[in-house]
Amino acid sequence: MPQIVVLTGAGISAESGVPTFRDADGLWEGHRVEDVATPEGFERDRATVQRFYDERRAALATVEPNPAHRALAELEETLGTGLLVVTQNIDDLHERAGSRNVVHMHGELLKALCRACGVASPWQGTLIDEPACPGCGVEDLRPDVVWFGEVPYEMDRIADALAEASMFVSIGTSGAVYPAAGFVQHARRHGARTLELNLEPSEGSHFFHESRQGRAGDLVPVWAREVLWA
Repeated sequence: MPQIVVLTGAGISAESGVPTFRDADGLWEGHRVEDVATPEGFERDRATVQRFYDERRAALATVEPNPAHRALAELEETLGTGLLVVTQNIDDLHERAGSRNVVHMHGELLKALCRACGVASPWQGTLIDEPACPGCGVEDLRPDVVWFGEVPYEMDRIADALAEASMFVSIGTSGAVYPAAGFVQHARRHGARTLELNLEPSEGSHFFHESRQGRAGDLVPVWAREVLWA
């Protein structure tokens, strides 16, 4: 069971050039959240939603992991399964940096979910052309992304890890979106030391034992060295 649970959010990937989607006016790159990030939006305008995520998927090829991603991967080399990264991000930057023990609680851009058979398949191409499911052959694929109103993935595994963790670290998250925003309280109730690494204090900063402000690419390598030298 992991001894350290790390939660990563949009802030860590933003430093690699991945858009954080939600702008100050509440739009996701010019789209209403309700139109591109809900099951209802998919039913209303399937083509717009498919095109939106096709563009995001293609854009992943233009970005690279940053020092924060690499520091977490290097820490895993020493801790092994003693480190679990739970990410709210749907990109593959943790994996490209070398992390293997990763939970994508909001799904993955590089997977397509079949609504007919329920199987998620690796996916590099587009979905706008309505290709067939590699498993069952039905043409009913959607992005394997958890939308608003849907239940995040592997919540039982995450809850168990938080209950067993000696330390919980939140990196680059707003502290405003549940259930992830409640992870710090769950970890503290079970005795974990808690640390926030963020550009600025999040909405849940007061729940952490310690909060450090700055870029993830600067803060995470420093913290990782502290863990290794402890």
